[in-house]
Amino acid sequence: MKVWPTFYQPLHFYRTPKLIRRSDPEQFHIALPLRGVNHVESAGQTASFVPYELHFFDSSQPYHLYSTNDNGLFSGVGIDIPKALLPKQADQLLGRPMPGREGIGALFTQFLTRLVADSGSLTPTDGPRLGTVLANLACALFAQALDAEHALPSETRQRNLALRIQSFIRQNLPDPQLTPSTIAAAHHISVRYLHRVFRHEDRTVVAWIRHQRLEHAARDLTDPTQHATPIHAIAARWGFACHADFTRAFRSAYGMPPRDYRSEGRTDCSQRLPRPRA
Repeated sequence: MKVWPTFYQPLHFYRTPKLIRRSDPEQFHIALPLRGVNHVESAGQTASFVPYELHFFDSSQPYHLYSTNDNGLFSGVGIDIPKALLPKQADQLLGRPMPGREGIGALFTQFLTRLVADSGSLTPTDGPRLGTVLANLACALFAQALDAEHALPSETRQRNLALRIQSFIRQNLPDPQLTPSTIAAAHHISVRYLHRVFRHEDRTVVAWIRHQRLEHAARDLTDPTQHATPIHAIAARWGFACHADFTRAFRSAYGMPPRDYRSEGRTDCSQRLPRPRA
């Protein structure tokens, strides 16, 4: 577990899939902005966090962080903590602010800022004891936030879960092994409950995955900067392990094979995808 103060000018930080493949420490990074605003883009969504709004990132998921401040200088405190030390369902809180001025959030924030302020007077032997206190406070903070989540009406919790699952699917579209079973396991639910969560969507889980993959592939096919990229490479990029399967699925969705679609340079992708047959 690591804690450090941050002082910097407005910047952009990218955690890319390539960096994740190169090294993933399997940890959460908790951020406490003290001056300036953090903006986080992940899974197609953007969230902003003002001073004393605690938020966190998953080292296993790509994101783009950038900061803004009218006065130019950003400051805060960062904490890296192993996922194993936090509640199993902590990832449900990704992208959501946790108040740092009240309740357990205030205790956590006060401990962090005091720890940074007094770091010069601490000794190496203090580290393990302080780390235990910090881990316990972090667990309490996440547990309280999760309790608040569970207090929501069942329909609201199910909708929130559906949004998290859709975000997970988007992030893992390139993986040909992405299936209802792997998705359910990643969210600690049964496959049956996963299908129940998707019952209000226009598509089944499998159809939703296929729709997203085809839509991304169609965009790449009409992207002038990717004109030289082979069609089979685009298909593989979006999780189609078999080129023939991709061609059949694409023809079924768009009424023409990928090669013809590319040559026509069509861009109206989303409206071309049909609703699934019952």
